[in-house]
Amino acid sequence: MNQEPEATKGASSPWQQAGRLAFLGLYAVTVFAAVAWGFSNVRQIDPQNRAVVLRMGALDRIQNAGLLLAWPRPFEQVVIVPAADRVSERRIDNLMRSDAALQADRVATFATPINDALAGSGYLLTGDAGVVQLDVRVFYNVTEPYAFVLQGEHVLPALDRLVTRSAVALTAARDLDTILVARPELIGSDSQAAERRERLRGDLVQGINQQLAALSTTGQSLGLEVVRVDVQSSLPGPAVNAFNAVLTASQHAEQAVAAARNEAAKVTQSATQQADRSVEQAQAQASERLAKAQADTSTIINLAKVQQAGNDPGLMLRLYRERMPRILSQAGSVTSVDPEDDSRLIIQGAEQ
Repeated sequence: MNQEPEATKGASSPWQQAGRLAFLGLYAVTVFAAVAWGFSNVRQIDPQNRAVVLRMGALDRIQNAGLLLAWPRPFEQVVIVPAADRVSERRIDNLMRSDAALQADRVATFATPINDALAGSGYLLTGDAGVVQLDVRVFYNVTEPYAFVLQGEHVLPALDRLVTRSAVALTAARDLDTILVARPELIGSDSQAAERRERLRGDLVQGINQQLAALSTTGQSLGLEVVRVDVQSSLPGPAVNAFNAVLTASQHAEQAVAAARNEAAKVTQSATQQADRSVEQAQAQASERLAKAQADTSTIINLAKVQQAGNDPGLMLRLYRERMPRILSQAGSVTSVDPEDDSRLIIQGAEQ
């Protein structure tokens, strides 16, 4: 009778056992959560990164690669940023043609042109009223980790705007041929234009860093420094077609000029040869005529020389007597007139 109540008193109900187990489980979970929370900011920092530790929102320390020991949130906050020697890359999408503009280019026609906002998207004006498109990739280092963390999500958009502003100012101060080779027929072998194209990247880096320095002086530093810029310049599609058409026309014009020069050289050579032949023929004919004239007049010249010398006074009378009968024999009639008697006269036009 007395043993049954003692057995009943030492036994526990199922509800009590379930409550005890739930308490033990909740206790274990709480302890595990407390341990996990206590070690939540204990981590390994990779060599390419470093950690900025903020204690109650204020900068406390900067931890390089290695094991980081920090109090859990909200006492300390850990932000991972790139290491000092790590170079990060950023493509500037603001300088690229937007998707809406590309879609409008595919569907646009002369009847339905695209609006001005989409038409100019992704294009920059040059100093000589040209149009160019720049694909810019910026490589930067984080020089001020606290400023980089303080700006937070605004760092990269601000960098995009700074690069876009520098690119706009740079292209506006240059002509098209100092940005890319667009009209090789105009610049020819101008070495200065090639040097200016090579300085494009350096000038862009310098302009971006100057704007970053200006922000630092106003207390709005982004904590960045640009170390290198890759620029790929190109022309709009319609402009490429126009330049190709101009280049083709220039090549055709040069070919036509070269062909005309060759033809002119041939004509000049043919005319020169013909002129040489005409001169040679004229000289030959002149030599023949001169020889014939000298042969025909040799007798008279000899007579004149003899008469001038006075060696033969009766030569003329003797020649007259020898030649006159031969001449008179060819005449039908001969009328003689005494020069000292004027009874007979020969009047021109009168019948004899």
